[in-house]
Amino acid sequence: MEMITVPAGEATLSDRRTQRSWTVGVASFLLAPVPVTHESGRLPLVDVSWQDALRYCNTLSEHEGLSPAYRLESSTWDRSANGYRLPSEAEWEHACRAGTTGPRYGPLDEIAWYRENSAESVHEVGGKAANAWGLRDMLGNVWEWCWDVYDAEVYGEYRVLRGGGWFDEHWSCRASVRRRSHPTFRVDDVGFRLARSL
Repeated sequence: MEMITVPAGEATLSDRRTQRSWTVGVASFLLAPVPVTHESGRLPLVDVSWQDALRYCNTLSEHEGLSPAYRLESSTWDRSANGYRLPSEAEWEHACRAGTTGPRYGPLDEIAWYRENSAESVHEVGGKAANAWGLRDMLGNVWEWCWDVYDAEVYGEYRVLRGGGWFDEHWSCRASVRRRSHPTFRVDDVGFRLARSL
């Protein structure tokens, strides 16, 4: 499977509700250039929960002889594993920005499928321009699950979603936007992207 090496760096994350910002160091890691697709085509795999995504990562890792990243019964991440996993929220934002500092890595219509240009449906991956590191569909088309808990104090085990989707307005398709959902939630504009540690 093709993976892109994302260089080390840092991401400054922010939470609109608490008005809090925090900076996280990011080690170099591998990230898939597009979200996971259906076996038979280029459409993103959607209607997939965070728990489904973890199972997929472990199954693919075992199939390729890699050590699974997740202990599913306890929803924990073995950070020493070399198998497939979800990116952390900081990794995702660092990769999305690809060295840029604005809300997006390019003009929105050139890089993303969103409500104004998607005809309100999902599109094949890779059809829009890549960012500087060769990653496509980081914004728009489908929201992507990240590993992290969103805000345990307020939302319990809800997990982070990033990137915006085909049904979202332009303001949701920004590198800094965070969404949350229950780890069992499935809907037609949520998918995920594979990462691996180096």
